[in-house]
Amino acid sequence: MHMRTIEISVGAFVLAGILAMVVLIVRVSGVTLQTGEESHLVKAEFDDVAGLRVRAKVSMAGVTIGRVSGISVDADYGVAIVEMEINEGAWPLPVDTGAMILTEGILGARYVGLSPGGDPETLAEGEFITNTQGALVLENLIGDLVTRLGAS
Repeated sequence: MHMRTIEISVGAFVLAGILAMVVLIVRVSGVTLQTGEESHLVKAEFDDVAGLRVRAKVSMAGVTIGRVSGISVDADYGVAIVEMEINEGAWPLPVDTGAMILTEGILGARYVGLSPGGDPETLAEGEFITNTQGALVLENLIGDLVTRLGAS
């Protein structure tokens, strides 16, 4: 009987550990069950979006205000077009809002950071943010450094 109690305790402990891992995975992945919040579509063109994924967060002043809803390529100009859904609470955005691809920590996920401008005119639904800065790719920086060192 004592052995049966130990087996049940170990099983409950393993089950609790698995449940904790599932909760952690869902929290880290950014999946939310919230629906019904009004959002507005805004787009931006970037020269490089290396590592940015659909459903990545969009933040302003460190606060998540939306999600990336789509990433596509404009083959005519060779740029990436990022579509973002901005929550109602952060809307409207000034016309001179800036957007850049940032990284959470040293090896973290990529996300879009917005910095609001001061223009009283605001973006309309579906308009483009024109002031953008693409992702800094470490491999490109190292390649540039090696090229410059080799040339001198």
